[in-house]
Amino acid sequence: MYASLRLIALTLTVFLWLLTADSEVGCIQSERHALLNLKQHLIDPSNRLASWSWAAAADVDCCHWFGVVCHKHTGHVLQLHLRSFFPVYDELTTNDAQWDAQLQAYERSKFGGKINPSLLDLKHLIYLDLSGNNFNGTQIPKFLSSMGSLRYLNLSNAGFGGLIPHQLGNLSNLHYLNLGDNNLYVKNLQWLSGLPLLQHLDLSFANLSQASNWLQEVNKLPSLLKLRFSYCDLSGFIPPMPSINFSSLTTLDLSLNSFENTSILFWVFGLHNLVSFDLSNNQFQGPIPVHLQNLTSLRHLDLSGNVFNSSIPNWLYSFSHLEFLNLGSNNWQGTISSAIGNLTSAISIDLSLNGLEGKVPRSLGNLCNLRVIRLSLNKWSQEISEIFKSLSGCVSNGLQILDLFYALLSGHLTDELGQFKNLVILSLGSNSISGPIPWSIGNLSSLRSLELQSNQINGTLPQSFGLLSKLESLNIGLNMLEGVVLEVHFANLMRLKTLVASQNQLTLEVSDNWTPPFQLNTLVLGSWNLGPKFPLWLYSQKQLLSLDISNTGIIDAVPPWFWNLSSQFHYLNISHNQIYGEIPHIPLIFSIFSTIDMSSNHFKGPLPCISSNVSFLDLSNNLLSGSISHFLCYKMNELKQMSYLNLGKNLLSGKISNCWMKWQGLLALNLASNNFSGSIPASIGSLINLESLHLYNNKFSGKLLSLLKNCKDLLTVDIGENKFVGSIPRWIGHKLSSLMILSLHSNNFYGQIPDEICALSSLQILDLSHNKLFGSIPKCVNNFSMMAKINNTNYPAFLFVQSAIYSSNPSESEFLVIKGKSLEYSTILRLINIIDLSNNNLSGEIPKEVASLQGLQSLNLSLNILTGRIPENIGDMGSIESIDFSLNQLSGHIPQSMSSLTFLSHLNLSKNNLSGRIPSSTQLQSLNASSFFGNKLCGPPLTNNCTINYVKPNIENKRSKDFGGLKVNWFFVSMALGFVVGFWVVLGPLLWNKKWRILYFQYLDHLGYKLSGVVAQTWCSIVTKCCKILNI
Repeated sequence: MYASLRLIALTLTVFLWLLTADSEVGCIQSERHALLNLKQHLIDPSNRLASWSWAAAADVDCCHWFGVVCHKHTGHVLQLHLRSFFPVYDELTTNDAQWDAQLQAYERSKFGGKINPSLLDLKHLIYLDLSGNNFNGTQIPKFLSSMGSLRYLNLSNAGFGGLIPHQLGNLSNLHYLNLGDNNLYVKNLQWLSGLPLLQHLDLSFANLSQASNWLQEVNKLPSLLKLRFSYCDLSGFIPPMPSINFSSLTTLDLSLNSFENTSILFWVFGLHNLVSFDLSNNQFQGPIPVHLQNLTSLRHLDLSGNVFNSSIPNWLYSFSHLEFLNLGSNNWQGTISSAIGNLTSAISIDLSLNGLEGKVPRSLGNLCNLRVIRLSLNKWSQEISEIFKSLSGCVSNGLQILDLFYALLSGHLTDELGQFKNLVILSLGSNSISGPIPWSIGNLSSLRSLELQSNQINGTLPQSFGLLSKLESLNIGLNMLEGVVLEVHFANLMRLKTLVASQNQLTLEVSDNWTPPFQLNTLVLGSWNLGPKFPLWLYSQKQLLSLDISNTGIIDAVPPWFWNLSSQFHYLNISHNQIYGEIPHIPLIFSIFSTIDMSSNHFKGPLPCISSNVSFLDLSNNLLSGSISHFLCYKMNELKQMSYLNLGKNLLSGKISNCWMKWQGLLALNLASNNFSGSIPASIGSLINLESLHLYNNKFSGKLLSLLKNCKDLLTVDIGENKFVGSIPRWIGHKLSSLMILSLHSNNFYGQIPDEICALSSLQILDLSHNKLFGSIPKCVNNFSMMAKINNTNYPAFLFVQSAIYSSNPSESEFLVIKGKSLEYSTILRLINIIDLSNNNLSGEIPKEVASLQGLQSLNLSLNILTGRIPENIGDMGSIESIDFSLNQLSGHIPQSMSSLTFLSHLNLSKNNLSGRIPSSTQLQSLNASSFFGNKLCGPPLTNNCTINYVKPNIENKRSKDFGGLKVNWFFVSMALGFVVGFWVVLGPLLWNKKWRILYFQYLDHLGYKLSGVVAQTWCSIVTKCCKILNI
């Protein structure tokens, strides 16, 4: 009976359990309050935690809240998924517009604020993911180490900073720990020994440089399967390990560190289960360790971004399971072996940016699984048609990416291009491919990105382009295409977002009411023929962010609707047209770091007020007039983002307002060639980041240089053709030590040239001409080390930063007087080295040290009162092309060494006190004679020849110095020697031979008689004629 009751009770228990098995238990009230307290301290900009509400707390089960997972039967909170997902960029499926939108959405979704200790009330929590958020540099909370139930902890990319708390070693149940992509550091990794169950460890981007024994500590994790220590400041020697305890490791990422010696990797070669191995972006050198071939399970191998400099070994192609191989950005030499065809599982092969040469092997075309081939930036020196043939095997059926950018390819594009029907990305830019684009390009129905820029492609644009319905990005710029582009070329390009086709000779002919089928983000048609009317079809492009229609023959006013679009642009270039009218105010530009280039047009009227977000503004070479004050002082409560401002070559006038305080981001300022007047305000000294200053050809006055004392980054100071006064300050050498261009010409500067100016070792252009400077030329000019270098091109990048992203106009230019002519130099400015001190009151001798400036191309010291001789070693200036020493008081001879100046094409030594013969050389004798007028010189190219009495020897006879300094006049020596030789040649035989002597004197007697008879007869004839005339 008792047994029967027990059986009945057991049956009822099982029955009741079965009845309640499928019913869920709500969350625990204490844990609900813990979650609400957590939310209270979090910043939730997109209101993702709307379901976590106090009002709903009593009615809604918190197990149904966003990101919360509870135990089905106990109701305890087990998991918190509060991750913000960073978007994944897939070049095959993601376009730029989508990427930008996804990034913006991600930024709006990130949690911030503070992590509340109420998490400790979730005592059953085993999974916590706070990755992808922004906790603004706060430390990882130490209280997390008390959550002993945790098995999964992901705090990656969450904005944490500081020391990783060693207390995390108390989480003995952890299987997964990811602290990567933060700003963290450790003093050691000993705390890892408390995590024996750990299978996944990611400390990427944490500074582990103090953890010298990191490998020994990691070796205490026997269950480890994945280890990621990317960008952890690891370097140096790793002690050999007797044995590896984590032999089951499948993923190892040591990329972006500073390892150099491959010998530290021997512990890796015993990890036979390794599937993914990433050593990219270290400093490994030499050949690949041969023991790498022991890792036969590898499917992913990345050795890119190192300095491996041998040939690629054949055994590397024996990994039959390898799917992803990246050997890019090294210094591999030699050719690709045909053994590459053994990589039968390969999906992606990247050999770009190396020194590989030869031909692309045909065996590559037999890799049927291959989807990505990157061979750019090598030296294939092969015709593109040969490569198409090499890839004509089964690989052509599935190939999606073919990258052959800058690979020294030549030849014509052939119809074989059409065989790659699944191609999504094709990059053939920056080669020497010529000929027309084949019609078969229309067969690439899957193509999303096509790059053919910077080649020699000619002919017309085939209408088959209109068949590429999936095309999103097209770049055919910098070619030789010509002809007419019609609406049919764009008929089906509904997905097109980027069109770059500048620097061709193409003409767009569309109807006035044409509405393109696409909505572009980027349009670059520079140097097309779009005019003379402003293209009205641009009105339909509501998503346009970048526009370049420069140099397109537009002779029209800008329609009002276009200015309304300007707020969305982050790049606008309508320069080098003949666009007229006034520029309205552009107070709103939504994109920061925006570029506006309207230079070289016919815009007139006042300067517009510009949004503070614009960083590059070029309105130069227009007809803008009036004051600059309203422009500079607009919205003074906002910090200006402007880094480049060019208002040069306009009709602007008036004084400069004292409003530079908010322009501290300026790197380049150009106000040249206007009608500005008055003194420069003191606030210009607040431009402490300024690198380039152009104020030339105005009517500025007062003292300026003293205001630039704090502008220590200046590279260019050009303030010529103004009315500035003052002396050149002594501090200029050490305060503005980076100066490369210093042009103070045509002002009223006075005083001596300070020796401290020689500390400007980077100087390449020094123009102090047309001032009131006096004193001597500093002898320390040999310290201008940049001028002493031959073929120097070490200008910083900013001086020639592109004034437009898709244009090649240099932003730096100078008016220089070279070879007697004043010209504006821009493109080749970086190659020029000159010194011009002309038209001052400088005195003394030309320092011989100037001859050490072997890179100097022009030296102008004319119109001074220099005395003494031209330096004898002037012939050392091997690069000199122009010398002007005219209108001085130089004396002595022209140094013989000047005849060795083979590049000299302009020389002016006129109106000095030079004397002697002009040295003989092809260069000097080919110069105009006027170069030597006003001296006591002789010889070609002058017409006056050198006479005996006039000529002074050019050089001292070396032998005379051996005889006590007496000089030997070789003219008289040769005359005496000639007399002696002539005397003995004629009279010697007569003295020695009697018969010849008798005959010689008989001949003289006969000749004398004959001459006397002729004289007498002539005399009689003259007397007879005189008598007849006188009638005697």
